[in-house]
Parts: sequence; C-alpha cells; structure tokens
Amino acid sequence: MKYTLFWRLCTVIAVGTVLLFLAIDWLTNHTESSMSFIAKEHQQQLLAYGKEADDIMRNQGEQALSVWLKDLQKKENTWVGVVRSNLTPMAGSSVYKPFFDRFQYGRSVEWKIHLYFQQNPVMEVPFLDASTHLLIELPQRMRPGAMLLYANALLQIALPLILLCILSFVLYRHVMSPLRKLENVTKSFSEGHLDVRTNASLLERNDELTRLAVTFDKMADRTSQLIYNQRQLLADLSHELRTPLTRIDMAIDFVEQKINPQQAIERLRYEASTMRNLVEDTLTLAWLNTESPQLNTEDFDLAELIQVICEDARFEYPDKNLVSKLPEKAPLIQSSQIALGQAIENIIRNALRHTPEKSEVEVLLTITEQGYRLCVKDNGPGVPEHMLGDIFKPFFRVDKARASTIERKDASQSTGFGLGLALAHRQIEAVGGTINAQNYTDDARGYNEDASGYSDSAQSDNEKDMQRSGLKIQIELPRSSTTAH
Repeated sequence: MKYTLFWRLCTVIAVGTVLLFLAIDWLTNHTESSMSFIAKEHQQQLLAYGKEADDIMRNQGEQALSVWLKDLQKKENTWVGVVRSNLTPMAGSSVYKPFFDRFQYGRSVEWKIHLYFQQNPVMEVPFLDASTHLLIELPQRMRPGAMLLYANALLQIALPLILLCILSFVLYRHVMSPLRKLENVTKSFSEGHLDVRTNASLLERNDELTRLAVTFDKMADRTSQLIYNQRQLLADLSHELRTPLTRIDMAIDFVEQKINPQQAIERLRYEASTMRNLVEDTLTLAWLNTESPQLNTEDFDLAELIQVICEDARFEYPDKNLVSKLPEKAPLIQSSQIALGQAIENIIRNALRHTPEKSEVEVLLTITEQGYRLCVKDNGPGVPEHMLGDIFKPFFRVDKARASTIERKDASQSTGFGLGLALAHRQIEAVGGTINAQNYTDDARGYNEDASGYSDSAQSDNEKDMQRSGLKIQIELPRSSTTAH
C-alpha cells in the first residue's frame, strides 16, 4: 500500500486521541462524582447534631434547645433551625403515604452536593418522631470538592500531557528504530565494511521505511560491487603494467649500451602502444562500470555495420576463413554505433585469434521477435565449462601463456590483455542487449542466398558437412535501446 507508514501513524494518533478524550471524560466524571459526597466523619457529625438536638428537645425543652441552636450557629458559622412538618391535605384529598415517608425539608447527609453551586445546601436530620427536623446549612468546612481544582488540573493538563508523551514515545520508537538501524548500517558501510546490509526484520514492516531499507541495500550492493570491481581492475592493471614497464627498462638499457638499438626502439614503440591501449581500454571499462550509461543516440543498419567489421577482419586475418550470414537490412533505432561496433569487433577478433589457420569463423545475424540475434562461432579449442562465466571479466584469460604469445604477435589489439570481451559485455549491456558464451559441436553447412535470404561468403567443398566445435558467443539486441531500458 502506498503511504503505509502515514496511514499507520494516522490511525494510531486518531485512535489514541479518541481513547484519550474518552479516558479523560470518564475519569473527570468519576472524580467529580466521588468528590460530591460529604465525608463520612462530617456525615456522622451532622447526624450527631440531630441526635443531640432531639435529646435536648425531649429532655430539656424548647428553651434549652434555643440556646443550643445559637451556640451551634456560632460554632459552625452557619444557619441552624428546627421545624415540624405538618402536611394538611385540602379539598377532600389525602396525603400519599410514600410521599409522606420521603418528604424532607432539606438534603439528606448521604446525598450528593453540587460542586459548582456557590450556595451551600441545607441539610436535614430528622428527629425520632419523624415530624421534627434539624435543618442546618452545610458548614463551609464540611463542603466536599475542596481538591476539585487540583483534580481538574491533573486530569485536563497533566494526564493528557503524560499520555501524549507516551504516545509520542511509542511513535518515535516505531519510526526511529529502523532509522537507527539504517544509520548504524550506513555508518558501518562508510567505514569500509562493504558487506553490511539492513536487517531482514525491516522487511516485515512493509512500509516506506522498508522500501528505504531495500533501496539502501540495492545502493550498497551496487556501490560495493563497483568498489570491488575498481579495486580488482586497479590490481589487474598494476599487474599487467609491470611486464611492459620491465621490457621498457630493458629496452632503455639496450639503447644506452648500444646493443641492437633499432630493435630496442621498436620494442619501446611496441610497449608504449601496448600500455596506451591497455590504459585506454581499462579507463573505458571503468567508465562503463561506474556510470552505467544508456547509449541510445543513433539510428543505423546493424547488417551494414557487421559487414564492414567482417571486411576489415578478413583483411587483417587473411589466413582465416570468415563467413558472414547477414540479412539485407537490420535497422536499429536509438542505439550506439560506436559502442556496438567496438563490441562486435572485439568478439570477432577474439574468435579469429583463437581459430587455427585455414579454419572457419562464422558470423550469423538473424531476426527475432524482440530484435536481432548475433552468433559468432570460432573453430578453436573452446573454453572449460566452469570458466564460461568468467570470460567476460576484465583481464581474464584461459591460458595466459598462450595469451602472452598472442600479445607479441598482435600488438595492435588490446583484447590480448583479456579486456576485449569484458568491454564487449558492458557495451552491449549499455545498448540494452545481452551476451552469453557456450561451447558447441555441430556440422558446418553452407548456406545459399536463394534458400535463406543471407549473403554468404564462399565455402570450399571440403569445409562443408564437416563436424565443427569451438566457442559460440551469442548476442541478443532489441530493435530500440529505449524499449530495453
């Protein structure tokens, strides 16, 4: 769900606020109700006043009762009186007995006292004859609710503040707990621990912070992979540069000692060219790995591009038989002719270098539903199955001793360093394509233009129907790089 964390926090705050108001309302009503009753000791005091007045009335008379009432008024600083109830029915009616039993001039000492009235109520204590009543305005010292102001302040200010602080703390923990984990992981990652990732427990939250953690992990994966690649690339480059630098030192010594100076100068020129090609290709590969560019600025014909590359390759490798099977047209939209041309050229040159003399390299371009499929088959020794996934890594060579011989024979080609297929892999990815390699064994068969629609180079009869094996590199390209991305 979008905005999961927002709705979760919104729900918690809304429900918490409603429960807070309900709790405050209930506590306020309960507190006011419990504080509205006269204290037990004061109730007993009022009942004692009524009993004492009843005793004085029965034993000493009204005169003594009058003196006692005046003393009580002075003592409690309130009004006190004694009255008799005489309900006289009229017009032939009678007194309803339950009403007569409940009739009172004032409040019972057990009744609630309204806390918000300024005037104290008149309390009534009946005598034993039930027709005489002691009436006394509730003394101020006996009025309940003296702590009401403090109770309201506690319930309406302190309690909401405490509960809101608790709610805020819970929400803070809910939000900050994953952020703190992310902070620790980020700090650890920045200190060089490139393998750290966010805790898998964050995935259970399924909210915006989870997506943030997943995004961080993806960023960390890419960043750590880039750092590892750069470190490996730098280490491999340093290793590869040692050999030409050593040869340059030796050539300089030969020049200084005038030992075959012409040959030494040729060696210097060769090693300088080798180092230049090595550094240029390494920088290009580093740029492709770091920037991950999307190359989609040109429209061109892929068949025409491959045909030009094949013609150049035939000229450079006259001792190899390069067979191309291409459709008449293969338009590509919003791709990169330079990047794709370099990638295909590296792949074809790699196949030619590993194919024995007088053997065949086949370049086959076919049209698929998604775009085009380009297969380059050599007739070499192939690659061990467990190394097929490594041939697109920088500076990887199956047989470095053989590669060193190749370098000396073909100084103009940087692919002798093991960079050609790595560059091709990244360049093809940059235009939205994919590349893979596999060993193959099949029959070499000729194609004719009338049957297949391909323009085919001539093959000798001896090359037809022969069983072939070697390495096949297959490229899948979309018709438009923008759709692939």
